[in-house]
Amino acid sequence: MQIGFIGLGSMGIPIARNLAAAGHEIRAWNRTAISPETIPGVTLLRDPVEAFRSEVVFTMLSDDAAIREVVLEPSLLARARAGLVHVVTSTISIAFAEELAKLHADAGVGYVSAPVLGRPNVAAKGELNMLVGGKVDAVARVEPLLMPLSKKIWKLGEVPAQANAAKIAANMMIAMAIEAMAEGVALTESAGLDCSRFFELILGTLFSGRTYESYSAQIMERAFEPGFKAALGLKDLRLATEAGSRTIGRLPMLEAVQKQLGEAVSAGLGDKDWSIMADWTVRGGNRSALPGDAQQQSV
Repeated sequence: MQIGFIGLGSMGIPIARNLAAAGHEIRAWNRTAISPETIPGVTLLRDPVEAFRSEVVFTMLSDDAAIREVVLEPSLLARARAGLVHVVTSTISIAFAEELAKLHADAGVGYVSAPVLGRPNVAAKGELNMLVGGKVDAVARVEPLLMPLSKKIWKLGEVPAQANAAKIAANMMIAMAIEAMAEGVALTESAGLDCSRFFELILGTLFSGRTYESYSAQIMERAFEPGFKAALGLKDLRLATEAGSRTIGRLPMLEAVQKQLGEAVSAGLGDKDWSIMADWTVRGGNRSALPGDAQQQSV
């Protein structure tokens, strides 16, 4: 199948590679210049409208504003190929997902929300969890394309925004888990217990699972090179706050973790992995106690 792809960042590149490896013709555009050697087997386009003239187009752009700038402002939906299905894999706000659903319906373009759970290394292995929302016919059309990208496809209903709500909630809960581990370390280290002993305990008893296993390792090793940048994590927490304010009001735990991550980003750590929030909590916001390159970035 001929597939358009927009957004060749740290997540977009492995997804596009896997689609190409599955035998599809990939025609891609990126907002910044990219060398063809970076992604062999993929045709690079000069204009994003060419991607919308494919049979299916994927977009992996950073946020609402990027999609609005790249897709909506140039009126790409009105210029799309007849029968096109647009798969939006970005983490976007619920309100914007609702707006996109209406705009696509008005333009006669299929629309599927498919945000993903997984980091670039998981994407490279084709083991993402894909949270999918959209009309049955549109989802059925793109499901064979999602299979080589994913460990599991989670069909969450015919309303696309439901998939976005699930992704935002999942990221909110990951941030809460990171902060919970950080506060556990701060408490137990104050009594002289090494964090490796503490994590051995909680992973072997109360808190097993990928989130606790992967982020506890980063906290122990103080290894914060980005798989998911703190600035993007903060964006997702803001989306969760926005979603909550539309319906249920305050989310107290969310307010706390958003404050902690916001302080770390404000200190110049936005390009670190969002687990840097844990180090910020454990070290009490002490810049001199941060890893060496993080100290330099924060001044």
